[in-house]
Amino acid sequence: QVQLVESGGGLVQAGGSLRLSCAASGIIFSINFMDWYRQAPGKQRELVARITGGGTTNYADSVKGRFTISRDNANNTIYLQMNSLKPEDTAVYYCNMRGWGRLGALDAWGQGTLVTVSS
Repeated sequence: QVQLVESGGGLVQAGGSLRLSCAASGIIFSINFMDWYRQAPGKQRELVARITGGGTTNYADSVKGRFTISRDNANNTIYLQMNSLKPEDTAVYYCNMRGWGRLGALDAWGQGTLVTVSS
């Protein structure tokens, strides 16, 4: 069984920065992609950033130029560097991994980490 553990959330003023981490543990044969999602109160969960197994990255328009997704392959960890934060970035941030493990296809989620941006 694969587990994802996020960390790095917290309270920050508008214009500040945070770096989120998501560490995957368990038997992982291959990773198709790893994503960061977020869900603000009363809103649907949205995809923020993606990094594929080949290293290609994609971002939601709302975070382009401010957020950067990266990964440490050796440790099955991804990061989300968030700069120039805005109050509308306030949300619970989740990481998601899809790939293949010992029991077949993987679709794992972390528990979420809260990011609060004050104005």
